[in-house]
Amino acid sequence: MINVVLFEPEIPGNTGNIMRTCVATNTKLHLIEPLGFSLDEKYIRRSGVNYIDNCEYVVYKNWDDFYSKNKDNGKFYFLTRYGHKPHTSFDYSNSDENIYFVFGKESTGIPRDILKPHLDTCMRMPMTDKVRALNLSNTVAIMVYEALRQQDYNDLLREEPHKGDHYIEDYNED
Repeated sequence: MINVVLFEPEIPGNTGNIMRTCVATNTKLHLIEPLGFSLDEKYIRRSGVNYIDNCEYVVYKNWDDFYSKNKDNGKFYFLTRYGHKPHTSFDYSNSDENIYFVFGKESTGIPRDILKPHLDTCMRMPMTDKVRALNLSNTVAIMVYEALRQQDYNDLLREEPHKGDHYIEDYNED
């Protein structure tokens, strides 16, 4: 299972978008407090549209609470602008393994005391020197879909389920 871990997220719109991505990909979300917003806030609902009720998520009091409950459950990867390996240099193909992608808070990232013991699994998405980092929700989507690509998308639908398999093909301009 793919797991997204948000360390002290601050922006409700980002978390709402991430919740929507998690629902779309059968990904579990882990939220580490303090949060910079209330989960009941209207901004979360607006970003996640009607999908938030379908999001599987757990809230933890702090990093120690999260890590003590999950450290033996899978492989941890840390997204940081200070990582030395690109995100594509890791093998996420084992769909039977729990994968945890850990993302830091929007303003300061993941603290160094959390990163240092995990240097071998710290990664950075390659980019120019014109920006400090990509948007958090975009980074989450890139990582989740990279893991899913390596796993051949597991059981996710490959056809649009609501309008039919031949929606475009059946279109007539008449």
